[in-house]
Amino acid sequence: MCPHYFSAFVHLASKHAKKQTSSANRHTSINRQTKMRPTIDTLLRRWHRMLGLSRQSPPSWYRDRLREELQERRTAKTPWQKLSETSDVFFSISRARYDGFPVRKLPPFVASRHVLLYAYMLAKYTLRWKFYRTAAILCNAPDYDLVREVVNPSKDHKLDEVASRYQIDPVEFKRVGRQLRRVWPLLP
Repeated sequence: MCPHYFSAFVHLASKHAKKQTSSANRHTSINRQTKMRPTIDTLLRRWHRMLGLSRQSPPSWYRDRLREELQERRTAKTPWQKLSETSDVFFSISRARYDGFPVRKLPPFVASRHVLLYAYMLAKYTLRWKFYRTAAILCNAPDYDLVREVVNPSKDHKLDEVASRYQIDPVEFKRVGRQLRRVWPLLP
């Protein structure tokens, strides 16, 4: 995992939270939120650049993914599932925006509501990204540095799909992926 992005986000968010006074002074709070937005945008832009995910085609792909994530968010039952699905919604929105196909705006950053959500999202997708790169390295893939994926690796068919996209031996990649899943911290 790239702790730089995660720790930078937590530092900025906690710094912002400390500056926030009471919510009674709504005008001041809105001004602070607008000042924090460019910082969050900058962090997300850098993070998406690091992930380096491929642009998807057609552009309706982004809208379809967001629709799916919103549906999964609506059906989530537990607080943990809701956090996970909400992070997927935020990821879909930010990825679409980063790739140049904005489908919706992210809500204004409010530290008390969003620190955990953004921290979870950054950790979840960075861990997945690093999982696939590590699996590619362990499989001696010649172009492991080109492997840039964030699909959930907990399902074998996803390992097959990724192996196919990067011309990695699917049997070996699945074997390594299964072993790696036993020790790799993956968030649902």
